[in-house]
Amino acid sequence: MLVDHRTYRIKPGQTQTHLAIYEQYGYAAQTRHLGEPVVYMYAESGDMNTVVHNWAYEDAADRAKRRAALFADPEWLNYVQKLNESGLLVDQRTSLMLPAKFWPKKR
Repeated sequence: MLVDHRTYRIKPGQTQTHLAIYEQYGYAAQTRHLGEPVVYMYAESGDMNTVVHNWAYEDAADRAKRRAALFADPEWLNYVQKLNESGLLVDQRTSLMLPAKFWPKKR
């Protein structure tokens, strides 16, 4: 398993607006190609204005294949345009993570 762990920092006070744009324009296309996320959450305390989501893949080849299909989808490209136009995204961090040998969970 390979987990794509993403952390996005959103302009202060705009997290719900950011999530609404994703829900309206991005969620359907993304889940159509990547499946349901392992988790999709926003900060209630601590590092505020932060959204975190994780996507699970069989391996790097599976990730590349599914993301290529996603970025060929006009609906997803429309979402990316809407997100860019919003100007709400301040920072994005992506980490590809591998499970520890004692973590037996399979997706």
